[in-house]
Amino acid sequence: MFSASKLTDDQKSALRLWAAEGASIADLQKRLKDEFEIGITYMDARFLVLDLGIELIEPVKDEKKQDPLLDNPVPPGTVSVTVDNISLPGALISGKVVFSDGETGIWMLDQSGRPGLDPDTPGYEMKKEDIAEFQKQLSELVRRHGY
Repeated sequence: MFSASKLTDDQKSALRLWAAEGASIADLQKRLKDEFEIGITYMDARFLVLDLGIELIEPVKDEKKQDPLLDNPVPPGTVSVTVDNISLPGALISGKVVFSDGETGIWMLDQSGRPGLDPDTPGYEMKKEDIAEFQKQLSELVRRHGY
């Protein structure tokens, strides 16, 4: 196990600077190897960060970018229904829906073919037009997937 006491003050300063610039533990491990020829394991690098009290800057995750529905915004006044690549547990088929007002939710059909809808906002009530469009698109998607 590598100890922080084996580092010089300059090396410790360099680690703090790299971390302040946004380096991850893997980046710190690599830079120690490249710039100071100190080869340590990832776990040793984690302990080193803890021992030196270095705070890593976590990159801000933009969760909206991870959702394909939000990457391709739905035009106002329309409903968009998609199917998940991997269905929810207990579901025969499941997916996501974006309603005309921008509200989102998760839908599913269970093993008995019963539909379920879980809007992201508790108590959300769909417009009548959205209900009809949602049912139409859902029916088409389910048929297209062989159910």
